[in-house]
Amino acid sequence: MFNIPCVIFAGGKSSRMGQDKALLPFGNYPSLAQYQYERLKKLFSHVYISAKSRDKFTFNPHVIEDPTNCDFAPTAGLVAAFEHLKSERIFVLSVDTPFVDETVIQILLEADTPQHDAVVAKTLTGIHPMTGIYHRSLLEELKRMLNDGDHRLGKLLSSANTQYAQFAHEAPFSNLNHPNEYEEAVSRYNNTNK
Repeated sequence: MFNIPCVIFAGGKSSRMGQDKALLPFGNYPSLAQYQYERLKKLFSHVYISAKSRDKFTFNPHVIEDPTNCDFAPTAGLVAAFEHLKSERIFVLSVDTPFVDETVIQILLEADTPQHDAVVAKTLTGIHPMTGIYHRSLLEELKRMLNDGDHRLGKLLSSANTQYAQFAHEAPFSNLNHPNEYEEAVSRYNNTNK
């Protein structure tokens, strides 16, 4: 069991999906959010969901609500998470990456040190800012970014003391932005869990 808070980010607009992807059914659960929450509760001692509102969920997770009157952006969720939790670091994962597994998480945690501001996954296609560890040392800069409407996590990470954990395979980091990607993920899940 990993002794670091895990925050699942489910506060996006899902504009490319055409509906809230966090609420799409997945696995044996009525929603992707509930699937992620239940599976990550087996790995982490504390799991939370970052969202605009707790009202959209039909189950009863620990929800950290975004600050009011702010954009749909991970910066809002990160600021809220650090203000809500007392931890010096948090593990973050986007709700739409259901194949990030315990092995990936272990590698990221092993790459982290107190000297880092963040540790994020990196593959040949680029960095995956919503799969990794963020430290409280970034909070003031995140607040500034949120206040300025600047939500470029890549820019933040490039100027911070970030450790990039290199992964050879893209598959764990597949995210579900479009309907066809969601359908492929459901099929992949069903094929591997027969």
